[in-house]
Amino acid sequence: MRILLLRVTLRASWVHSLKEKRMIVKSITQRLKNKFNISVAEIDEQDIHQTIVIGIAGICGSASQMDSTMENIITFIEENTDAEIINIERED
Repeated sequence: MRILLLRVTLRASWVHSLKEKRMIVKSITQRLKNKFNISVAEIDEQDIHQTIVIGIAGICGSASQMDSTMENIITFIEENTDAEIINIERED
């Protein structure tokens, strides 16, 4: 059993209010939860409207499944939001 832990930082340069940011965060976190059956939450920079930091946690059966799931999550984020991924941190 492996535990997948990711911290993904996104930049949404077109966002001008926390309300706009909240809509983006809510959308992407809910879509990730539904597609991958993982835990997702905004974990940092809540007061900065152009930076989104989300934490992702999940349990995988093997290291290869964890790597595959991580790649699929990153690809999903890139394809389903206009925000740019500026940093990905993986904890082992």
